[in-house]
Amino acid sequence: MITCVVRYTVDPKKITAFEQFARRWMALVQAHGGTHHGYFLPAEGASDEALALFSFPGLAAYEEYRQLFGRDPEFIEADRIRDESGCVLRYERTFMRPLLPGDDGSA
Repeated sequence: MITCVVRYTVDPKKITAFEQFARRWMALVQAHGGTHHGYFLPAEGASDEALALFSFPGLAAYEEYRQLFGRDPEFIEADRIRDESGCVLRYERTFMRPLLPGDDGSA
């Protein structure tokens, strides 16, 4: 399993648009073989950081999903929310391997 962690810098004045963007991407990840663990949004103070975590069975499955970017109409529409609203100022993507409760290390 591979987990993608996306760290966003968001415009705090455009959180509603970011939530719309996030809901759309959660559905797309789920519909294309991944498990979305949610978006984590600013809750207190003047924070402009948000996180998203989602997993795919492996890098090959993630790459299949990535092939739809810029080509599939639903993916294009999801990105349009971000682009037209300006809710995301920047983002960075990191891949991690989860260690989950019950993992005994005998992989």
